[in-house]
Amino acid sequence: MTTDRDLARWRLHSQHLAAPVAAAEQAVSSLLAVQAENPSQSAWAVATRTTAPSRHDLAGALADGRVLRTHVLRPTWHYVHADDARWLLELTAPRVLPVIDQQLRPLGERMPQLTDAVTQILASTPGRTRSDLASELADRGHELTGQQLMLLLAHLELHVVVCSGAPHDGEHTYALFDDRVPAGRPFDRDAALAELALRYFTSHGPATERDLAYWATLTLTDVRRGIAGVGDRLESFEHDGRTYWNAPGDVPDSAEPAGHLLQVLDEMYRGYQDSRWLIDTEGLASRGRETAIGMALVDAQLVAGMRRTVGPTAVTFSLYPHRPLRPRELESIHDAADRYADFLGLEPQVELEERPTPSSAG
Repeated sequence: MTTDRDLARWRLHSQHLAAPVAAAEQAVSSLLAVQAENPSQSAWAVATRTTAPSRHDLAGALADGRVLRTHVLRPTWHYVHADDARWLLELTAPRVLPVIDQQLRPLGERMPQLTDAVTQILASTPGRTRSDLASELADRGHELTGQQLMLLLAHLELHVVVCSGAPHDGEHTYALFDDRVPAGRPFDRDAALAELALRYFTSHGPATERDLAYWATLTLTDVRRGIAGVGDRLESFEHDGRTYWNAPGDVPDSAEPAGHLLQVLDEMYRGYQDSRWLIDTEGLASRGRETAIGMALVDAQLVAGMRRTVGPTAVTFSLYPHRPLRPRELESIHDAADRYADFLGLEPQVELEERPTPSSAG
């Protein structure tokens, strides 16, 4: 009989945490989109899914535009492959834009002038940071608060006007979308919904239609249209009152490596809503709002909250266990800390805190 833990282990493989791929570009393409609100933490979210994690791998893909960091799917940052950016934005932006535009209403009639100004600046000199744009807009008589500029740029990203440029000294920059992203093959809406369903359930499955609706900010009706378009390329099964969809194939019987130290925005957590808690079969974690920024998984189960502190020579992983950790679990966590620290080029330190975190995901 398949258990919740079995499904969580299966997701480790679907998401390449237990079956890593060769490079960052491949990891992003496979997952279709990877939440990237925190660039430092999300860089590890991509790297840990590769066979030889390197800080230069994702950085290189971002620099030459093979991978973008932009607003897509939800009103937040994601890494997305350039080949997928256009059709994915065209499909999901109409549901996301009202959230952004509601907050831009005070700019009102200024929006066309602001759009023209940003477009002219980036056409002249691409790769501008947000502070660069703020200064140049101010020089043109467009004074904006930091919040207004952030929302304006998100609005332009969702309208396929701008996207991420090559990072400058590690800082995010902007460029014109058409200068950075290839045209790609066109998708009509039904074909895009089908592609989305196939890619999500392949890379995140087993998962439910409600998981996908949350992840892509779509209606259940649209999700079901997508599934119908690729029903012959997916499999489904019933478990605990839900229908799960996945790519055809055998159920993995292992979860190696067993230990993972991840940000709370990682796709293993944030990639689901309806069935998120397959990673907590013991019901140890609070289901309230997350208060910490990381989590420790062992054998696909959430065993502790985690906070990462980066120092000049070492990175400290402070763990807040949800219950006493077994020796094998601690060993797996130390293995994960070694991998993460090696990626950062630092020495690993693991500290157990006495008071468990109230966070739902560490």
